[in-house]
Amino acid sequence: MNSKNTLNVGFELSQHKNNSRVQVLKLSKNTVEKFSKKIVDHNVQSIEYKPFLRFYLADCLNKLTDDTLGKFLLKTLKNRSTGAILLECELLNNSTINGIEFIDFNVLLSTAISHLIGIPNLDSMSGKFYARFSVKNEDNSDSYLRQAHRRMELHNDGTYVEETTDWVIMQKILEVDVEGGDSLLLHVDDWKDLDKFYHHPLAKENLQWGSPSSKNITYKTSHPIFLEEMSDGKPIMSFIDQFVEPLNIEQGLYLYEMGESLEKETNTSNIKLPEGSMLIINNYCWLHGRDKFIAKKNLHRELLRQRGVFAENTGDNDK
Repeated sequence: MNSKNTLNVGFELSQHKNNSRVQVLKLSKNTVEKFSKKIVDHNVQSIEYKPFLRFYLADCLNKLTDDTLGKFLLKTLKNRSTGAILLECELLNNSTINGIEFIDFNVLLSTAISHLIGIPNLDSMSGKFYARFSVKNEDNSDSYLRQAHRRMELHNDGTYVEETTDWVIMQKILEVDVEGGDSLLLHVDDWKDLDKFYHHPLAKENLQWGSPSSKNITYKTSHPIFLEEMSDGKPIMSFIDQFVEPLNIEQGLYLYEMGESLEKETNTSNIKLPEGSMLIINNYCWLHGRDKFIAKKNLHRELLRQRGVFAENTGDNDK
C-alpha cells in the first residue's frame, strides 16, 4: 500500500506465526533498492568514524517510508503487549545490493534502524556502537554466547552494566551449514510463574552482577531482578543466570528456581531468522535466548548486536 494515511508505506506488516505478539515487518524491494542507492557512498568505516552519518542513514530510510517507519518501530517496541519486531527485506540476495557487499549493507541497515528508535550504547566487547561475533562448531570462549551445542538460557541484556538497555537488535548477517540455533523469545506477561517470583521477598532486593573478562567490564553493579513497574503497574525485569552473583543461600535458591522455571516455560517461542533479518525487542519486557545447533564441522553463523536507549519524547512509553 502506498497511501500516506497508513503505517506501512514501503513495508508490509503481519504477525509471526509462532507468536502473535511479534510483528513481522518486511521492507519492500523498492525500499531496499532506493535505500542502498542513497547510502552507496558511505561505508561501514565511515559510520564508525562519523556518528552523525548514522542519523543520516536513519533519515534516508525513514523518508523512503514517508516518515512512517520510525513511528511504527517506536510505537510497537514501547507497547508492552507487542514490543518485538522481526524485520526482513523482500528479495534481498546474499551477494551485493547496488554495489554494497551483503554484510556491509546489513550493518548499514541495522544502524539506520537503531538510530530511528534511539541511541546505541557503547558495546564494550567491540569498543564500537555495535558488536559482531561468530558462532562456530568449536568454541573456547568464557561465556555461552558463542557456544553452539548448548541452549542459551532465557535472559535480558545489559544486566551487568550501568547503562540503561531499553532495546536490543540481534541481526543474522551470515550463515553457513547451519541447522538449529533458532532464537527463543518469552514475553514477561506470558511466563506462567511470574507472580510467584515477582511477589517473592527477594524480587526487589539488590543483587550483585559481574561479567567474564571477554565483556571488558571491570566493575560490578547491583540491581534487583524486577525493576520499577511501568505506569500500568506491570513488572519489567533484568535477569541473566550466568552473570548474577548470589551472596547467600537464599539468593542462590531463588535464582536457581527462577532459572528452572524459565527454561521449562511452555510459552517460549522459537523464532527462525532468515539471513539478513533482525529481531528488535523491548529488552525489559522480553527475555531471549537461543536453541542449540546441530553439530556440523563447517557450522558458521555471524551475528550483529546493538542495544541502547529509546529516543526521548517519541511514541507511547508503555501503553
